[in-house]
Amino acid sequence: MIDNRTAPYAAFLLRVSLGLLFIAHGLVLKVLTFGIAGTVGYFESIGYPGAFAYLVIVGEIGGGLLLVAGVFTRWISLALLPILIGATLQHIGNGWVFSATGGGWEFPVFWTVLLPIQALLGDGAFALKLPTSSQTVSVQDRLA
Repeated sequence: MIDNRTAPYAAFLLRVSLGLLFIAHGLVLKVLTFGIAGTVGYFESIGYPGAFAYLVIVGEIGGGLLLVAGVFTRWISLALLPILIGATLQHIGNGWVFSATGGGWEFPVFWTVLLPIQALLGDGAFALKLPTSSQTVSVQDRLA
């Protein structure tokens, strides 16, 4: 049975953990460690168009920030799935252990499984709530 008192906090912890991992992977690894040009070169060396590197960098950093904030959590989690599926496919031939040469596939697969779980759970606690069009109230309505 799911404990409705603690489940929102579990979803929050998962959401923030995923978001921070995406930010670290996009910003620290791809931008600050390899550099954007190096990341583009790597993507091209494995047969992907260089433009995919930019999409992945923006997806990882932007998606990570949105997850941490709790904005569009379900959609962002699903939108990041292709990045992790691509990472899994890239690492699948390297074996199980991620510390193996070229990195293994267990971490990308685990990450791939966590994203739909987050999509199913939703925002969780402490998510930034954006007003919907039905919740938008004009200044004139507030003054009345």
